[in-house]
Amino acid sequence: MALQATIMALLVVFFFKHISMARGDIGMATTYGPPYLPTLCNGNRIDQFPPGNLFVAVNEGLWDNGAACGRRYRIRCLSGRNHPCKTDIIEVQVVNVCPKSPCPSSFLMSKEAFRAISRLPNARLNVEYIEI
Repeated sequence: MALQATIMALLVVFFFKHISMARGDIGMATTYGPPYLPTLCNGNRIDQFPPGNLFVAVNEGLWDNGAACGRRYRIRCLSGRNHPCKTDIIEVQVVNVCPKSPCPSSFLMSKEAFRAISRLPNARLNVEYIEI
């Protein structure tokens, strides 16, 4: 009986973990490396980066004239060339606007954030994301 309850609990957790992304938008993600400072959100403040360095710079559409600073997104890799996706869903924080024009993707991810969802270090990922 306890085994059935445990299995049911695991199924419920699995279901809610995956349904939480059901209303997400689709975009592209690439990676960028240091130097990450200064940012347009908080300049040279090192404390602006979240634990684990799971942060992103966003394209102009998501930047929203700077209102995106501090926004958090849940991101999941959907696909890419040579099957780069890991199964993890991560949460990232916006710290900057994409420094390249035009921006190559919706999200430029820190190396740490990118490694959390991709097996390949320089892939272009199709991602699903939702603001949280």
